[in-house]
Amino acid sequence: MSDQVEQAFREEYGRAVAVLVRVFGDIDVAEEAVQEAFAIALRQWPQAGPPPSPAGWIITTARNRAVDRLRRESGRHDKYVQAALLHARDEPVEEGPVRDERLRLIFTCCHPALAPHARVALTLRLLGGLTTAEIAHAFLVPEATMAQRLVRAKSRIRQAGIPYRVPAAADLPDRLRAVLAVIYLIFNEGYTASSGERLVREDLCAEAVRLGRLLAELMPDEPEVWGLLALMLLVQARRAARTAGGGELVPLPEQDRALWDRALVEEGQAIVRRCLRWGRPGPYQVQAAINAVHGDAASAGETDWRQIVQLYDLLLAFTPGPVAALHRAVAVAEAEGPEAGLALVEGLEVTGYYLFHAVRADLLRRLGRDEEAARAYGEAIARAGNEVEREFLRRRRATLRGT
Repeated sequence: MSDQVEQAFREEYGRAVAVLVRVFGDIDVAEEAVQEAFAIALRQWPQAGPPPSPAGWIITTARNRAVDRLRRESGRHDKYVQAALLHARDEPVEEGPVRDERLRLIFTCCHPALAPHARVALTLRLLGGLTTAEIAHAFLVPEATMAQRLVRAKSRIRQAGIPYRVPAAADLPDRLRAVLAVIYLIFNEGYTASSGERLVREDLCAEAVRLGRLLAELMPDEPEVWGLLALMLLVQARRAARTAGGGELVPLPEQDRALWDRALVEEGQAIVRRCLRWGRPGPYQVQAAINAVHGDAASAGETDWRQIVQLYDLLLAFTPGPVAALHRAVAVAEAEGPEAGLALVEGLEVTGYYLFHAVRADLLRRLGRDEEAARAYGEAIARAGNEVEREFLRRRRATLRGT
């Protein structure tokens, strides 16, 4: 039965928090009430069985618990008491361009009064139900640093009196960059979970794609919205081929491409072609184009790596940074050889990032420098948070001479 509660948490946490934030206007009240509702579900569902509508049960229970708590806390400002009384009457339908509760909360949390990194982190916490550790991993910062950012973001919302309402249509474009970053980070956390025993969290991938489609409907003339959707579809298309029968990680060059979802590949590639006709490139469109090149190749050996290097050059012009440079180095290694790729990797300053050490280890292995490769694999294993990735790195290290 706890599995059913866990499934409900994955599927409904974000919507429940979004509903309660809108009703009560307080993030902490909403989060605490939803968490308390799931704790009650863990106690009650094993005896009574799951309700017909788990989502409705969670939202109703959380709302009632929040009302009870607010009534008990006499020190709160009257506006919270008034908010609590909303439970006794029907809520008015809020008009505006954003209808979906979760998408609405994303735009609300991306208010310009918040720092950009705080907007993304807070929305990941509220919508995706990600832990502070998972969000810290996505941002490549210590968990304590991320915890402080989240606390400051919530305090800023209270102090600035930022309203929880649907932004006007004129306000949507200014908040778009942060919204796209939120959706993409949710997808990335789902596609390669930062911690735990599973490589993929399908619920987060599905939620990110769903939000991406909603955003494309909302803003159909924004190429970067479509670029992000295409990117997610093209990456998601490879999901079935990423793991072997026992759950082991299968890297891209070794994947059985017959397992790729051709419908998603074709949809993503069609969107990329549509974006090209717009002639307004951006980083998500470029990343989608890179993945479209992979989708064109019938085998790893047929991949046009030189075109991918050129696309990474364009991506770095839009968003210069060590992570994109690391991926470009991988493409250079495929196009020009591992020595050329390693020379680029050695010049990067991302030593705290496990993938830096994993890429360096692989290139050293290909060059026959096994002792150095073994040490680099050890660094990667120590920094990787996902057990499936750690096990893959251990297997690669075990193939080296003298290990």
